[in-house]
Amino acid sequence: MEIQYFFELFGTLFFGISGALAADEKSGNDWFGVTFIAFLTSIGGGTIRDILLSVEVMWIKDVNLIYAVTIGVVLAAIFYSPLLRLRKTFMLFDTLGIALFTIVGLEKALRLGIDPVIAPIMGMFTAVFGSVIRDMMLNEVPIIFKKEIYAFACLCGAIIYMVLWNLDVSRNINFFVSGGAIVAIRLLAVKYNLSLPKFKSH
Repeated sequence: MEIQYFFELFGTLFFGISGALAADEKSGNDWFGVTFIAFLTSIGGGTIRDILLSVEVMWIKDVNLIYAVTIGVVLAAIFYSPLLRLRKTFMLFDTLGIALFTIVGLEKALRLGIDPVIAPIMGMFTAVFGSVIRDMMLNEVPIIFKKEIYAFACLCGAIIYMVLWNLDVSRNINFFVSGGAIVAIRLLAVKYNLSLPKFKSH
């Protein structure tokens, strides 16, 4: 199996954990509701990506992605307290999820011949739309509309990927360097409360 496939599986798993924890905090211990939100968080971005790319939706043809979400929900239930602390402190599972999904979406777009300028945006969409759907379903302001550096970290990592891609850096190395950059930017932003300048209309 290619590294891209492992990235998609682990990204799905991490978003499954993130979605389950977020749903339980908001709505309580309803297994169906928690699992439903976890699935939306995990597959939402990839579904939108595949629809925009006019290809078969990934999770429909690969049951392993469904298993990955399910494992994420079970892990969230078993290790609830320590995982919740990690989520609240560093937004860890969202961070790992967006790092993996950005690169997966970008790579898939490039393989389908999408323009190199558009491909990073497709990677960002893959990463953030699951969280947007989750937050909307939970009646929260989507995280990309808050002051936190979130989608911007994805875009930075995607641009790094394209630079290394143009320099003919090994694909596997590029995956890890670009994904690691997204994690680093996001964790530093959370740790030091960094945000982008506000847009002022007046």
